[in-house]
Amino acid sequence: MSEVEFAAGLAVRADSVDTPVATQARDELVAAGVPAKLAAQDPSLWGPAAEAEASVRLGWLNAAEISRALLPQLAELATELADLDHVVLAGMGGSSLAPEVISRTLGRPLTVLDTTDPHQVRAAIADRLDRTVVVVASKSGSTVETDSHRRAYWQAFLDAGLSEAEAGRRFVIVTDPGSPLEQTAREMGAYVVLADPNVGGRYSALTAFGLVPTALAGVDVADLLDQAQALTPSLAEADGNPALALGALLGAAAQAGRDKVSLAEDGSGIVGLGDWAEQLIAESTGKQGLGILPVVVESPTAPGATGDDVLTVLVGGPQDVTAPATPGTVAVNGPLGAQFLAWEYATAIAGRVIGIDPFDQPNVTESKENTKKILESGTPMVAATFTDGPVAGYCSAEVSDVESALRWLTEQVGPDGYVAVMAYLDRVADAQAAEVRPLLATATGRPVTFGWGPRFLHSTGQFHKGGPQVGAFLQITGAVTDDLPVPGRPYTFGELQAAQAAGDRQALAGRGRPLLHLHLNDRRAGVARLLDAARILGA
Repeated sequence: MSEVEFAAGLAVRADSVDTPVATQARDELVAAGVPAKLAAQDPSLWGPAAEAEASVRLGWLNAAEISRALLPQLAELATELADLDHVVLAGMGGSSLAPEVISRTLGRPLTVLDTTDPHQVRAAIADRLDRTVVVVASKSGSTVETDSHRRAYWQAFLDAGLSEAEAGRRFVIVTDPGSPLEQTAREMGAYVVLADPNVGGRYSALTAFGLVPTALAGVDVADLLDQAQALTPSLAEADGNPALALGALLGAAAQAGRDKVSLAEDGSGIVGLGDWAEQLIAESTGKQGLGILPVVVESPTAPGATGDDVLTVLVGGPQDVTAPATPGTVAVNGPLGAQFLAWEYATAIAGRVIGIDPFDQPNVTESKENTKKILESGTPMVAATFTDGPVAGYCSAEVSDVESALRWLTEQVGPDGYVAVMAYLDRVADAQAAEVRPLLATATGRPVTFGWGPRFLHSTGQFHKGGPQVGAFLQITGAVTDDLPVPGRPYTFGELQAAQAAGDRQALAGRGRPLLHLHLNDRRAGVARLLDAARILGA
């Protein structure tokens, strides 16, 4: 790979980062005609076993063109719903992460609801309900989280005095044609936007899933499509193809032992892309004991951003592409629409290099099935291993407090391992919990990821179970003080959240992975106790 690859405003720059192995990988891809074949949507590129899935999952390659047909409908929707200026997006995984990046980067207000925490759901519903329109986005139409959000908002609108017809007008449903949600939407009297069924959820940034909520929030989504479409001609080329260069580098680095990718913003204008890329990379590559672990870090100098087995990637808006990247890093700069397309293409290329199918997610359903069983039978009752003030701890080791429990967990991390923090909390009110990530990275000297549950189940959750089995896991749950029923279901949001956490614990325990579960009987005090213990550990 050359030092700089540039096309349509997008630049990929690398300096002293596995360039020889990346160059070899790219040469092999070019010799096999992969760029042109991928641009032509050839489903055979990932082997016979993946061909059937790939044949119905490559529509993202021309989404920038196909999605233009949505623009008149989106303009009409925006006009029709102009009186509702609080846009709430109920979606999970790819249905929520791309719109969140778009709205944050372009400075448009959008409330993203991708949680089952009853406190966070209650707060969202209470916020400007009289001015709220809810976008419910689910490709399958059966996602339990989004179905629960839809039910809760429907009941809230009725309780506020709206008729069913008036409540129906407050919903815009984005789903695949023929899904159960499409029929439900029409029965509700909701607006319906049908998505392209030939695009998987995590590759859907430039489809209806990414465009509908952001257009309603005031984003000029045509600009995003223009940016992506400008990059499209380069995707078939051997040279001047930055997306190919990025994919070859990601895949070759993983093959050479750099199978963790830290993602940091360079401060040049794109906000939150790491969270979206994390889901794309982890869920696409983490399977068959292989994969690339994305690690979203707070800054380029944050703990865990570098390491012998870490590929450090800085992302941002357009910059001077003639400037070299910081030594030891990869820099990906360009407009947001082009970034989406480039990372999707690069992930598909990396899958080819690694030797996996980048379009399936064989382990995602495991925790879902566990959750369903637990909701039917009840959450198993287990005695706490220890109690430390506001924190109750559960693990297989003989420990007496949070510090010793964290020390035990971190001692389980091998030289090629990582720690995953999984917080089933309110990511607004309990946001301080995320500060534990850099503290544990400092303490361990290893990559540490942080995910909000159940959001991460649609993201790194696949990697946890299908990728290399070298992770150590910290699950954090919290007391529910103000639960919320899920209308029409025999459980509450709190019970659903607890079942999801327990189901994931079962999936991890079944693999024999080190697991520490901390339950915060008082959330605020419990987070403070956790952070204090993590600081002591890293001192």
